[in-house]
Amino acid sequence: MHKSSPVVDSKLPRVGTTIFTVMSKLAADCGAINLSQGFPDFQADPSLFDATWRAMRAGRNQYPPLAGVPELRQAIADKVASLYNAVYDVESEITVTAGATQAVFTAIAAFVRQDDEVIVFEPVYDSYVPAIETVGGRAVYARLGYPGYRPDWQQVRALISPRTRMIIINSPHNPTGSLLGADDLEGLAELTRGTDIVILSDEVYEHIVYDGAQHQSVAGHPELAARSIVVSSFGKTYHITGWKVGYVLGPAELMAEFRKVHQFNVFTVNTPCQLGIAEYMGDASRHLGLAAFYEEKREFFRDQLGASRFELLPCNGTYFQLARYSAISDLPDREFACWLAREVGVAVIPVSVFYRDGQDDRVVRFCFAKQEATLAAAGERLRRV
Repeated sequence: MHKSSPVVDSKLPRVGTTIFTVMSKLAADCGAINLSQGFPDFQADPSLFDATWRAMRAGRNQYPPLAGVPELRQAIADKVASLYNAVYDVESEITVTAGATQAVFTAIAAFVRQDDEVIVFEPVYDSYVPAIETVGGRAVYARLGYPGYRPDWQQVRALISPRTRMIIINSPHNPTGSLLGADDLEGLAELTRGTDIVILSDEVYEHIVYDGAQHQSVAGHPELAARSIVVSSFGKTYHITGWKVGYVLGPAELMAEFRKVHQFNVFTVNTPCQLGIAEYMGDASRHLGLAAFYEEKREFFRDQLGASRFELLPCNGTYFQLARYSAISDLPDREFACWLAREVGVAVIPVSVFYRDGQDDRVVRFCFAKQEATLAAAGERLRRV
């Protein structure tokens, strides 16, 4: 035992263990079906592993370039050009990252200074605000309107101040599954025109949109692209969340600043995994088919809950389904989530954790990135509630 540990003035005094870790542990402890944390319970395509193994066997196991292997950056550039008619320079405007969370943190660290303000939208994904506060910035909260979870751009206008350095957007949105439309991007462009505000656009679920909708990337909006860092994730796209490989797009001036931080908090990313992904990206059907793949799972899960007392909210993207439970219980959502794991055997995420003030609309989040057998077993338990 150390007799005297140093006194630490925590940079994040309100931050504890994430709700995702808490609920996954509770699920394991209770033997509950884990529909809380957002990861698949099925295997990725073996041909992706084969491509990565070939890179390893070929001796591609040392440091790659700081920005990522050229093969992967070229594959990313080709995909983005095809999807969004957007041209990003392979050398100066694309950087491979150790997952999207690192990308978000690095972008915030690169552009947000002490006492700068960053506008975020509640319900807000849990990594954004701690990153802002770690670098001495201050989060300013806009709110997506319940139950449709749409932004109010007039509200955002009122929040912009001379200290506003960044606005973080997330579409398709975690946890709500809502999407930003072309009109939203126009509204954001109009608000930021003539300012030095940087947009950080979290688009990790870009390929998971439903009902024939098209993802509206800021990469495809030239005015916004000129002030934006766009974040995407191979983990979400190719069912490899544990590989922790993502990427960012941005104009050369912004990317130069991003890379200044990236080189010292990560430097670079797993070489053979980058090469395996680059080869795998050669078949565009693998990302173009993702929406249909998950739409089938969405429909299966919604059918499972159709005869339950849960009220399903719209799910326009991501692999998350929100549901109201007010017909089942009056418990606050955190208590309800614990009860559901312990007594019913299904783990979920309470949506109030994504609000600074704990706003509780009696809504929980299910992850349906699971095998049909898993979803069917969960459905059987949930229909009995």
